[in-house]
Amino acid sequence: MEQGTAEQPPRARAWVPAQPGPAAPRRHSVRAQVLAALRRALVDGELAPGEVYSGPALAERYGVSATPVREAMQQLAGEGAVEVVPNRGFRIAERSSRDLAELAEVRTMLEVPAIVRLARALPPERWEELRPLAASGVAAAARGDRAGYAEADHAFHQAVMSLTGNRRLTEVTGDLLRRAQWSAAGGARLRTAELLADASEHTALLDALIAQEYTVAERIAREHVSVARHPH
Repeated sequence: MEQGTAEQPPRARAWVPAQPGPAAPRRHSVRAQVLAALRRALVDGELAPGEVYSGPALAERYGVSATPVREAMQQLAGEGAVEVVPNRGFRIAERSSRDLAELAEVRTMLEVPAIVRLARALPPERWEELRPLAASGVAAAARGDRAGYAEADHAFHQAVMSLTGNRRLTEVTGDLLRRAQWSAAGGARLRTAELLADASEHTALLDALIAQEYTVAERIAREHVSVARHPH
C-alpha cells in the first residue's frame, strides 16, 4: 500500500515536528530517527487523536524519502498508535475509557502472575540488575519528560517480562503497554509529580522483590498496571 503519494485533501493536516530529525546516511538509521520523533510527538500530545497527518510533509521536513516515513508509520500502526488512511496519510488512533480498562485488565492478567512466579524463582541479585532501568525512569520523570519516561517505562517492563524466558509473553505485554501509552497520550498531560509517583512504583516493586516480600510485590504490580492508578 502506498501512502503519501497522492494529493492531500483539505482536512489532512501536515504536521511539522518541533525540531527536524538529524540526517543519516543509512535508511535504517533515518527510519529509527523518524520513528523516535513520532513516538515523542505522540506521547507529548503534539499529534491529536482523530486527526489525519500528511506523510509527504514529514518526509520533506526530515529531508528523506517517503519510504522511511511510511515504514515508521506502519510500525506505529502495528502498535495501535495510528491508522492507515489510503492515499491520504495516517489518522491518530482514538480510544475510549473502555479501551483503557480492557488494556489494563489484560495486562494485569498477564504481567502480575508472571511477576509472582518470578518473585519466588529468582534470587535478589537478579532484581538488583534492574535498578538502573528503574533509575532511568525516575530521572526522566523528574525532568517532566513524558516521552523519555514512556521509553524508560517500556524498557523496565520488557526487562521484567524477559526474565520469564517467554519471548511471546514479552512481545505481547510490550505491545499492550505501547497501546496503553498511545491511549494515554491523547488525554490530560501528567504533571511531573504524577510521573514521579508512577516511576517510584518501579523502585518500590524492586524493593519488595529483593526483600522477598511476595504479597507486597504482587500488590504493587497489580496497582501499577491498573487504569485506576494511572493512564498506562
